[in-house]
Amino acid sequence: MPQRILVVDDESSLCEMMRIMLSKEGYEVDTEENGKAAVARLADRGYDLVIADLKMPEMTGLELLERAKEGNAELPFIVMTAFASVDTAIEALKKGASDYITKPFKVDEIKLAIRNTLETTALKSENRQLRERLGEALSFERILGVDPRIDEVKRTAAQAAVADTTILIRGESGTGKDLLAQAIHAHSPRRDRAYIAVNCGALPEALLESELFGHVKGSFTGAIRDHDGLFRASEGGTIFLDEIGEVSPAIQVKLLRVLEDKRVTPIGSTSARTVDVRVIAATNADLEAAVSARRFRPDLYYRLNVIQIHLPPLRERADDIALLAEHFMKLSCDRAGCTIKNLTPQAAELLRAYRWPGNVRELQNVIERAVVLSKNTTLELDDFPEKLRQVVPVSPSGDDSPESPTLESIEKAYIYWVLNQTEWQKAKAAQILGIDSSTLYRKISKYGFGSRKNGENDEPHE
Repeated sequence: MPQRILVVDDESSLCEMMRIMLSKEGYEVDTEENGKAAVARLADRGYDLVIADLKMPEMTGLELLERAKEGNAELPFIVMTAFASVDTAIEALKKGASDYITKPFKVDEIKLAIRNTLETTALKSENRQLRERLGEALSFERILGVDPRIDEVKRTAAQAAVADTTILIRGESGTGKDLLAQAIHAHSPRRDRAYIAVNCGALPEALLESELFGHVKGSFTGAIRDHDGLFRASEGGTIFLDEIGEVSPAIQVKLLRVLEDKRVTPIGSTSARTVDVRVIAATNADLEAAVSARRFRPDLYYRLNVIQIHLPPLRERADDIALLAEHFMKLSCDRAGCTIKNLTPQAAELLRAYRWPGNVRELQNVIERAVVLSKNTTLELDDFPEKLRQVVPVSPSGDDSPESPTLESIEKAYIYWVLNQTEWQKAKAAQILGIDSSTLYRKISKYGFGSRKNGENDEPHE
């Protein structure tokens, strides 16, 4: 569909020339000879661009610009003037004009101005749509879980996002601290500016200092040019400092200055530079213990800990494992181009029983591996790593205390594990357990296991 342009000028000959010239370029062109008629035209029909003379009777080009922007603030607008007045052009640009050209103009000049304006408008629209999609991708709702603590995390994060204050995210490795920080940034007033993540524990002290605060040319061997550093690169946006508990005392001092004074001093420089950056920090360390042991500055800790959000480990969120596994299966299948897979009940119990030291990240990796390597549409026990299958699953009811198990609870868990290992082949399981089949059936009935194999509901056979 051709782009529509409205040309407004009190000179009918210019309007006709513009109509013929722009029509040949593939545009759909309407013309009006006064501003009031142009306002009516804008209300009646949508346009991709307006080109208007500044000096017109009844309504000036600036007045038309204001009326057009009232109806559509994003509408691109080029002004034409026979008066090469910088002041007039600046006023038009301040009121929202995209560009201006002076009369008399060359045909190539107006063509170039139109092309540049329309391309810029298209890029802005595309960027806006990308930001909207990114906001959806980083929605707090993407942080999955039915555990009440996850709901509390999302509520707190959503409130903190708009406050522009420092946030400290606590949690073990793999719990999703970076994902949460990205979501906070995406829902903050800084969403249109940079988000930069730094793993403070992955870089040696000297390199981390240079990366964060920058350096000046010649400040150390290899400093062949000035380097702004990540704080300045994050200007107007958010910097995420992961593993903040690993930073050295020297860097802690500089971080404190950034938080207190909003100023950074590059290595080798004597002058500080102002920065406008929001800081979100994260750690899996016990910062309170580090403060008590004098490994972490208390003043920096209090500056970072304005709002604290704690992400619970996956082993404490057993009810979330199936939900997350299903989500990761879909993602993995989409990437691999395979049929959506499902978990057998035995596999689901296996995932629930595992302790997940690597938390959500480990679960995602395990699911992706199983999806890629499995040739079936259903993921079974054998599709998962040996380290998972060596774990004795908890009973389905999960009502036994692991701190002080009774002899009956140990027997219950062990029988359930053997049944899982044999894929509920009861004769084989009875042989491993050293009991006859009728005894195994009685215990299955006693413990309420039922059959987990292919949806069967076997009854004990005496």
